[in-house]
Amino acid sequence: MSLKANNHPYKSQPSQAFWRNTIQNTYALDINNWYSKKFPLSDKRIATAGSCFAQHIGRELREQGFNYLDFEPAPEFLNQKIWSDFGYGMYSARYGNVYTSRQLLQLLQRALGEFTPVESVWKQADGYVDPFRPTIEPEPYPTIEEVELSRQHHLKSVVEMFESTDIFVFTLGLTEAWLSIQDGAVYPLCPGTAGGEFDNSKYKFVNLSFPQICADMRDFMTRARLINPKMRFLFTVSPVPLMATATKQQVMVANTYSKSVLRAVAGHLADTLPYVDYFPSFEIISTHVTRGQFYNPDLRTVSQHGVKHVMAQFFKEHQPPKQTKLPVKTTTPDDDDVVCDEELLAAFGDE
Repeated sequence: MSLKANNHPYKSQPSQAFWRNTIQNTYALDINNWYSKKFPLSDKRIATAGSCFAQHIGRELREQGFNYLDFEPAPEFLNQKIWSDFGYGMYSARYGNVYTSRQLLQLLQRALGEFTPVESVWKQADGYVDPFRPTIEPEPYPTIEEVELSRQHHLKSVVEMFESTDIFVFTLGLTEAWLSIQDGAVYPLCPGTAGGEFDNSKYKFVNLSFPQICADMRDFMTRARLINPKMRFLFTVSPVPLMATATKQQVMVANTYSKSVLRAVAGHLADTLPYVDYFPSFEIISTHVTRGQFYNPDLRTVSQHGVKHVMAQFFKEHQPPKQTKLPVKTTTPDDDDVVCDEELLAAFGDE
């Protein structure tokens, strides 16, 4: 079939815009032009949060000498090998995994004193846990007072983090969430899985939609920029699939919905707001062109090989500082090991 060479927009598109040139005839590891930065990170104060994949991003930024912030560092007496057991070194504060847009928004609202959930503790075994970071300690707190004191210190640190951050990196992970019917408080895990008791009259499931997530993220950014007007945001979408779904769908179908919505939100915000950038870690890891080679045998967790490849694409645009900082202790002895609360749900599939 021959086409007449009339003038049209595709004639002026670069080579990277065409599948045959960029993907079809290129070995997966040689595919490039994944990302073009919107603004620089050099000399900027960077903080991270998000789902478990975000732990890899924070670790790589720290090890490459970027100005990575940590407002709740591990105490000197704590052995490096168990930092992550206590929520240290995972992110820029000890909030644990922040899976959803609503959880992120409410984290900031709680830190600013704009939202105080009715339910402040969950009973767990012989102690108590914080419903908004129930796995932040390896064992429950002995008393409610200790939960409250720990949370007060934590939320104070969160405010300090947002006051000081130039670039906030957030990895969107889930659309599925459990919330309180009474006041709308959103939890990182379903009540009853890591503390508390599930009660249909107290909690409900929600699968957040595109409009809801967009509204959450815009509300969050508006509040953050009131604290720090020059703050900018770098969003990614986690390539780690759902461990389990609370919908009636097969888990892969549910996963495709969640990741599609999150990717659409991140792209929309980056396309419409000058202070938002998007990095395609999701596409680099999970699309079929890489033939699944970046996943571990469980086809869910990302291998260290995959993490290194993703970050290599990132560092092509954001070159690490020429004078790197002294090596910083990593959060775990094994680079493949990240803390993912959602893993707890796997156990219930065997019942």
